[in-house]
Amino acid sequence: MMIRFAFVLALLVGTLSGGARALHAAELIMFDDPSCVWCRRWHAEIGPSYPNSGEGQLAPLRRVHIRDQSNAGIALRRPVTGTPTFVLVENEQEVGRIDGYPGSDFFYPRLAELLKRLPPPAPPARRPPQRSTTCLADGCRAR
Repeated sequence: MMIRFAFVLALLVGTLSGGARALHAAELIMFDDPSCVWCRRWHAEIGPSYPNSGEGQLAPLRRVHIRDQSNAGIALRRPVTGTPTFVLVENEQEVGRIDGYPGSDFFYPRLAELLKRLPPPAPPARRPPQRSTTCLADGCRAR
C-alpha cells in the first residue's frame, strides 16, 4: 500500500510540476460485460476512485463491451477473450494488458508496471524570448 501511495504521489508531483506525462494520449480500456461478476467487483472496489487516482489522470478509463472490441478504434495485439480485460493504449496502439481482475491489492501495482511502458513525453515546445521595451520620456522603443 505504501508503494502505491509513493507511486501516485510521484505521478501527481510530476503532473503538477510541468506535466511529465500529462500530454500523453494514453487511456485504459476496460473490456467488460454486464453479466461479469469480476467486472462488477472492479466497479465496486476500484471504479469510483479510479478517475481521481494518479493512474486515472494518466490513463482515463473507457469501457467497451467485449463484443464491440472490433469497433473500439485501437490496434489490439491479440483479441480479448475474457472479461474484465484492461488494455493500456497509447495513440490507439496496445501498450500492455491485465487479463482478469486480480483484486484491489494487486490491480494498481500491475497497472503501474504497464504505465512504465509508456514512451517518455515529448519535451515542451520552446517559446521565443520575450521582447522587452524601454520607455523613456520621448516614448517607448523595442530592444
